[in-house]
Amino acid sequence: CERHGVSLPTAATQFVYAHPAVTAVVQGALTPEHVAANIAAISTPIPAAFWDDLKSSGLIPAAAPVPGA
Repeated sequence: CERHGVSLPTAATQFVYAHPAVTAVVQGALTPEHVAANIAAISTPIPAAFWDDLKSSGLIPAAAPVPGA
Protein backbone atom coordinates (compact mmCIF):
# COMPACT_ATOMS: atom_id res chain seq x y z
CA CYS A 1 0.00 0.00 0.00
CA GLU A 2 2.73 2.44 0.97
CA ARG A 3 4.65 1.94 -2.29
CA HIS A 4 1.58 3.00 -4.28
CA GLY A 5 0.28 5.66 -1.88
CA VAL A 6 -2.87 3.68 -1.13
CA SER A 7 -4.28 3.37 2.38
CA LEU A 8 -5.15 -0.12 3.59
CA PRO A 9 -8.80 0.82 4.32
CA THR A 10 -9.15 2.19 0.78
CA ALA A 11 -7.70 -0.96 -0.78
CA ALA A 12 -9.82 -3.25 1.39
CA THR A 13 -13.01 -1.34 0.67
CA GLN A 14 -12.52 -1.23 -3.07
CA PHE A 15 -11.40 -4.87 -3.26
CA VAL A 16 -14.68 -6.01 -1.71
CA TYR A 17 -16.77 -3.86 -4.04
CA ALA A 18 -14.97 -5.24 -7.12
CA HIS A 19 -16.35 -8.76 -6.78
CA PRO A 20 -19.39 -9.24 -9.04
CA ALA A 21 -21.23 -11.28 -6.37
CA VAL A 22 -21.15 -8.36 -3.93
CA THR A 23 -24.28 -6.25 -4.23
CA ALA A 24 -23.95 -4.25 -1.02
CA VAL A 25 -21.40 -3.49 1.67
CA VAL A 26 -22.35 -2.10 5.06
CA GLN A 27 -19.65 0.12 6.46
CA GLY A 28 -19.96 1.30 10.03
CA ALA A 29 -19.91 4.98 10.86
CA LEU A 30 -20.27 6.47 14.30
CA THR A 31 -19.32 10.03 13.40
CA PRO A 32 -19.46 12.36 10.42
CA GLU A 33 -15.70 11.82 10.09
CA HIS A 34 -16.28 8.08 9.66
CA VAL A 35 -18.80 8.79 6.90
CA ALA A 36 -16.29 11.05 5.14
CA ALA A 37 -13.57 8.39 5.47
CA ASN A 38 -15.91 5.73 4.01
CA ILE A 39 -16.75 7.96 1.06
CA ALA A 40 -13.06 8.64 0.47
CA ALA A 41 -12.27 4.92 0.64
CA ILE A 42 -14.78 4.22 -2.11
CA SER A 43 -13.89 7.12 -4.39
CA THR A 44 -10.10 7.44 -4.14
CA PRO A 45 -8.46 6.24 -7.36
CA ILE A 46 -6.13 3.24 -7.00
CA PRO A 47 -3.54 2.64 -9.72
CA ALA A 48 -3.85 -0.62 -11.67
CA ALA A 49 -0.20 -1.33 -10.82
CA PHE A 50 -1.22 -1.68 -7.16
CA TRP A 51 -3.54 -4.59 -7.96
CA ASP A 52 -0.96 -6.09 -10.34
CA ASP A 53 1.65 -6.02 -7.56
CA LEU A 54 -0.72 -7.70 -5.10
CA LYS A 55 -1.40 -10.46 -7.62
CA SER A 56 2.23 -10.97 -8.64
CA SER A 57 3.22 -11.12 -4.94
CA GLY A 58 0.58 -13.76 -4.27
CA LEU A 59 -1.24 -11.53 -1.79
CA ILE A 60 -4.49 -11.91 -3.72
CA PRO A 61 -5.38 -14.64 -6.23
CA ALA A 62 -4.34 -13.97 -9.83
CA ALA A 63 -7.97 -14.41 -10.94
CA ALA A 64 -9.42 -12.11 -8.26
CA PRO A 65 -11.64 -9.37 -9.66
CA VAL A 66 -10.19 -5.94 -8.96
CA PRO A 67 -11.47 -2.41 -9.51
CA GLY A 68 -11.07 -1.13 -13.03
CA ALA A 69 -10.56 -4.56 -14.55
